[in-house]
Amino acid sequence: VPDLPISFLQADTAEKLWESLDEQCVNTDKGCDVIVIPHNSNLSDSQMFLHTKDDGSPIDKAYAERIQRFERLVEVMQHKGSSECFFGPGAMEDELCDFEQLPYDKFSGKFSSFLRKKPEANDGFLRQVMNEGLQEQELTGVNPFKWGFIASTDTHLGAPGAVDERNFPGHGGAGEPATGAVPKGLPDDLEFNPGGLAVLWAEENSRESLFSAMRRREAYGTSGPRITVRFFGGWDMPDSLCSQSDLVETGYRQGVPMGSDLPRAGGTTEKPVFVVSALKDAGTAETRGMDLQRIQIIKGWLDSSGTGHQKVFEVAGDPDNGASVDINTCRTQGQGFSQLCSVWHDKEFDPGQSAWYYARVVENPTCRWSQQICAANNVDCAVPSSIKEGLEACCSDSHRPVIQERAWTSPIWYTPASSSP
Repeated sequence: VPDLPISFLQADTAEKLWESLDEQCVNTDKGCDVIVIPHNSNLSDSQMFLHTKDDGSPIDKAYAERIQRFERLVEVMQHKGSSECFFGPGAMEDELCDFEQLPYDKFSGKFSSFLRKKPEANDGFLRQVMNEGLQEQELTGVNPFKWGFIASTDTHLGAPGAVDERNFPGHGGAGEPATGAVPKGLPDDLEFNPGGLAVLWAEENSRESLFSAMRRREAYGTSGPRITVRFFGGWDMPDSLCSQSDLVETGYRQGVPMGSDLPRAGGTTEKPVFVVSALKDAGTAETRGMDLQRIQIIKGWLDSSGTGHQKVFEVAGDPDNGASVDINTCRTQGQGFSQLCSVWHDKEFDPGQSAWYYARVVENPTCRWSQQICAANNVDCAVPSSIKEGLEACCSDSHRPVIQERAWTSPIWYTPASSSP
C-alpha cells in the first residue's frame, strides 16, 4: 500500500487521484494494486462521472481505459440512499426505483435550503450513467463506466454488518444521532437507512481471491439481506438449467458470470440467454429470513440513433403474490418463495445494439427500520396522544413505512462485433 493515504488535499479530482495511485502504488516495486469504488453517486450532483478531463477536453480512448482500469466496481446502495435508478418526473416507469431515494442531490443540500435541489435522473444514478458509458464507447471504442455492483453501510460505528432493519443502531456515531436536529426517538435521520452488503464470488476466502473477484467484477450488492444470487449469460445454455444440479458449472462452462462481457454470438441461438438463481436469506435461529417475491432482469441499450433506453423484464416469481405487512405490528402476511430461478431469452435482442443486463431480486414487503421503532412504540398517526416526544417523524409526510429489500447483480455487457469490448 502507499506509505500515506492520498487525501483530497493532495488529489482534489478523480484524475489526480488516479495519477497519485499509479505513482505511489501501481508503478512501484511494492507489489501494490488498487481498485477505486465510486461512493454515493446519488449525492454527486452529476459531478462524479464526467465526460471531460480536468482540462475540459473530451474523454479519449486512453482516458476511458484508465477509468475502466481503476473503477471496477461502483456502490449501488448505502446508508445515504440508493444510486441504482431515479424515480420521479421524466423517469422510466419502474416503481421499484422509489426505494431509499434521498430528497436532495448533494449532501450539502441536507443542511442548506439555498443549496438544496431535488434529484434528477442525470445526477449520478447508475442506470443513466451506464447508458452514457455505451455512448462513450461509440465515440472512443472503450466504455469508461463499466462497473460491477456492490453495496455497503457507510457506517461510522466500525460495524459493517449492522444492516438489520429490525435492530438498526444508526450509523452517525455509537448509536447517537448524527446531528442535533434528529428526533430523540430515532437513532438516525429519517431519510437514511441501515445500508447494504457487498458480496463476492471468489475461489476462496483469501485476500488474493477476494481482490481478484473485485477486479473481474464478479460481485453483487444487497440492501441488507443475505440473499444468494447467481447470474450467467451466454448463447447456448439449456432451458432446463434451473432444474439441473450443475447450474453453476454449466453457467461458467457455457456462459459468463455477472460482471463479464458476453462472448461473440455463437452456438445454436442468435439471441443471448441468461440464467438467474436466487435463494432467500436463511435468517437465524431467532429471526427468520424474508421470502422472495420476484426476480427481474433490467436491460439498457442504445438504439440506431445512439439514444439510451432501459426496460424491466419480470422473469421469476410473482409481483402480485398478495404479500403484505401490517404497519401497526410489522407482522408480514402472505407467502413468497424460498428460491427462484429462471432461464430468460432476450427476444428483443438486436445484434447491432450495445447493451447491458443485470438482475434484481426483490423480497416481500416489510417494515422499514423507522416503522419498526414507530410500531414498537404504538404510534398511531390518527391518535395524536400516541405520538411520543421524539417520534414525530413517524407521521411525517416523507416517512415511508414499508420497503422491499433487494439484491442487485453486477451487469453483463454485450458489444456488437463492429465495436471494441
